[in-house]
Amino acid sequence: MSSDRPLSVSVSYGDVKVEFSGSPDVVFRSLHEFISKEIPNIDLARSISVNYSLNDLVQMFKDYIRFTEEGPRVWVQDRKLSDKDVILLQLVAAKAARLSGKGPADDMSVAQLETATSLNPKTIGSRLSELNKAGAVERKDEEGTGRYKVTTTGVHWLQTQLQKKFVRPAQVSPA
Repeated sequence: MSSDRPLSVSVSYGDVKVEFSGSPDVVFRSLHEFISKEIPNIDLARSISVNYSLNDLVQMFKDYIRFTEEGPRVWVQDRKLSDKDVILLQLVAAKAARLSGKGPADDMSVAQLETATSLNPKTIGSRLSELNKAGAVERKDEEGTGRYKVTTTGVHWLQTQLQKKFVRPAQVSPA
């Protein structure tokens, strides 16, 4: 291969795309440097990134939420949940519904939360204020309408709370 002919290489790795061009030696060194330095960094960044997918939400909350004809709902039986838990679960259900294409939005108004949860609007407002201050929900105020959605922090907090409250008994292996 003649080294005076330019070489162009395009590399895609996940969301990252790079192009190298020049002499084969320069392209090879650049490609080697990219692979040895950037790919471990990309993998490292992915290992500390949190972005809950539909599958993640379903696996984490399948015992607590359902999609019904009336919309996404908190679905618990024989479990006592706090008002905060119910509100966050409802917002998680809305997020899961949107991700699955079974719901229009992942945010809800106080009135929508009242209809879905049967909680008192003042209770909902108070809990949403507390959850907002804690970073578990985000208030969206488009055109003066107070709409709320669960944050990544809120999903994590809720999962941790539910795991503490409803620890599943350890499976005993037969002897």
